[in-house]
Amino acid sequence: MSSPSGILLVGGSGFIGRALVASFAAEGREVHVLSRKPAPSLPTGVQGHVGDQGDKAILRPLLARCAQVIHLASATTPGDTVWSPSAEAEASLLPALRFLECLQDFPESRVIFVSTGGALYGNAEIASETTVLSPSSYHGAGKVALEAFFSVLGQRRSSQTTILRPSNIYGPGQPQRAGFGIIRNMLERARDGGQVTLWGDGSSVRDYLYIDDMVAACKLVLLGPAGIFNIGAGIGTSLNELIAQVQMITGRTLLVQRRPARASDVRQIVLDASRAMECLGWRPKVGLAEGILATWNWLVDERQA
Repeated sequence: MSSPSGILLVGGSGFIGRALVASFAAEGREVHVLSRKPAPSLPTGVQGHVGDQGDKAILRPLLARCAQVIHLASATTPGDTVWSPSAEAEASLLPALRFLECLQDFPESRVIFVSTGGALYGNAEIASETTVLSPSSYHGAGKVALEAFFSVLGQRRSSQTTILRPSNIYGPGQPQRAGFGIIRNMLERARDGGQVTLWGDGSSVRDYLYIDDMVAACKLVLLGPAGIFNIGAGIGTSLNELIAQVQMITGRTLLVQRRPARASDVRQIVLDASRAMECLGWRPKVGLAEGILATWNWLVDERQA
C-alpha cells in the first residue's frame, strides 16, 4: 500500500484555510477540508467534508489518507467569551481535544496547530517564543491550554508537531466578521461610509501580517523542523496609525465611534519572528501599506463584479 500523500485542513473553510487550500490546489496536491458547514467555492479537485472535528467516523478515513494535518479550527475571538470561560471550553477546547483523541491513532501524521500570537503574551513590546505567556482573555487561555495538549501529543509520536503563533492576519479574501479583522472592517466602512467601532483611545498596538506571508510560513513548516514559531511582521502599528493609513490609501474619511476599552484587550503586542526566520528561512515580504492597498483593490473589485 502506498503512503498517504494528502493534506487535511481542519477548519479549512476560514480565511487562512481558504488561502492555503488555493495554494496547495494550485500545486496539484490532494487536499481535504473538514469544516462544520459546507466550504463554499472550493478549487477543482479539493474535497470538502462537513462534520465535527471530533467525529471519528469522518476523521479516521481522512487521517488515513493525509500525511499532513493543519489544525485551523477556532470558534471564538477574545471578545466572544470575555466573561464566559465555559463557553470557550465548550466551543473551542472540547472539540479540539476530541480531534486529538482520534489523531493519536495516526502517529506518522505531521501536524501543525495554528494557535495565536496576539492573545497569548498579554502586553508585550516585543514577544519571543520564550516570553512568559500571560493571556488576558479566556480565548487566549484556551489557546494556551490547546498548545499544551498538542505539545503532549508531540512528545508521544515519532513524527513532528509544530505550533504556529500568528499575529493579526489580513488581506484579500478575508470575510467580514463582527469583532474580528480590523483592517477588513475599516476598509468596508471606508467603502460604505459606515462607522468603525474603536475600543479604547486608539493607542493599542498590534502586529499585522499579510495573508500571503502566513501561507508561505505554513508551507515552509511542512518542510522544516518542528517547534513553536511566532509568525508576524515584527512591526507595531497603533489603531490610530492604522486609521490614518486606511484613510490615506482609500482617500476616504472614516467615521469612528470610540467606546471604552474591553477587559479582554491588550495594550500592545508585537511578535519577534526571528526564530522562524532562522529555522525556516521565512521572511515577511508584504509591507502594511502595500497589503492594505491590495486588500482595498480586492474589495473594490469584488463590489463592482
